[in-house]
Amino acid sequence: MQRWLADEVFSAPLVMVLHPSPLRMRGLGLFTFVGHPLFWWIWAVGLPQAYENLALRLFTAFLGLLLMSKRICNDPASRLSGQVFSVVIWFELPFLFSYMYLCNAGSSAWLASVAAMILTYYFVTDWRIATLGLAAAAFSARIAFSLWGPAVPAWETAHVLADCVVIAFCVSMGLLLGLSSANLRREHLAHTLATMGIMAHELRTPLATMSLIGDAVRSEGSAPSEGSAHKLDKLGERLHMLVRNMNRQIDTQIANARLMRLPGLVEAVSAAELVRSTVANYPYRSTRERECVQVLLRQDFKFEGSHALFAQVIDNLLKNALRSLAAASSASRPGDLTLEVGTLHGRGRIVVSDKGVGISPELQALIFEPFFSTNRGTGHGLGLAFCQRVVSSARGSIRVKSEPARGAIFTIELPVLG
Repeated sequence: MQRWLADEVFSAPLVMVLHPSPLRMRGLGLFTFVGHPLFWWIWAVGLPQAYENLALRLFTAFLGLLLMSKRICNDPASRLSGQVFSVVIWFELPFLFSYMYLCNAGSSAWLASVAAMILTYYFVTDWRIATLGLAAAAFSARIAFSLWGPAVPAWETAHVLADCVVIAFCVSMGLLLGLSSANLRREHLAHTLATMGIMAHELRTPLATMSLIGDAVRSEGSAPSEGSAHKLDKLGERLHMLVRNMNRQIDTQIANARLMRLPGLVEAVSAAELVRSTVANYPYRSTRERECVQVLLRQDFKFEGSHALFAQVIDNLLKNALRSLAAASSASRPGDLTLEVGTLHGRGRIVVSDKGVGISPELQALIFEPFFSTNRGTGHGLGLAFCQRVVSSARGSIRVKSEPARGAIFTIELPVLG
């Protein structure tokens, strides 16, 4: 409990404006400027309540202009914008609603309004600010009501208790949602930073190798020997492979960044050609790694999809399988990783199976979730989520069958073009 309090309450930075953007600030400002005069008309003329205050409504409406001012909305993440936002939202939501609730003797309309206000307040600002703001607003509104509020009939005890239950429920739900949202934001930020670190690491390795190859080329050029031409050809081939590897990493990250908005290009894709070209172009780390991969063509089929995106799907499955084999206790042998192309019951199938470390049953239900990775050290948790998204876009499905220490089988099923 002490660690939780330290991490969640004291250590975590305050986020005064959730999801800050100029459009969001203008929208909230416009709603404030237009909404309060409109609600004055509704509660004073359209559906009259016991108490309304035009001057208070107009003052609150003009506070909305602050949120729409260029200095505030153009830089919504600045400290000044956060402070102005906090003051305006605190006055127009918890303070004003609490004051009007008291002035209207806790009518059903204002009880519902207070309930909606509480959830809205937790939605737009940090849960700690919202909790303290509600408490401060309730205290301030009670004092303002005592000084300037109208005379209202005495409240019945049952009325007070019922309203307290409703308000306490809304506060608890807002608090729960606020805590969950804060944890999710920090988790996504941590995963984003981890992805950047992984990307930097995976690019640094081939860059370091390229630097060594450059030194070797310089050495061969300064002191040519009988076998220099052959050595330079080998070094050039190695450079090309490293460049392909780096481009593959960049393409993967670009595809992951577009996880939720994949391009809509559709073409007739040959499954056999797709698998063969992807396997041939994969940047293997060693000859042994290349030799352990086998392609089994049972029956070719064509499906509608993006060749480039499905190549990245096969590439992701290859990468995961090779890492699983590398983590296994025994050295990999030919056939330890197979890619099979065929059809079954009128549907095309691409099956990627390996004899690696496998996946435990409790993790198999999570591996297709974004940001979930079985390898926190080198995985960003987007690869299989991307695979599922691409396969689903082609009206197909992807599933896994695995046991610990007995490898894994990933099966892609796709509708076949007639």
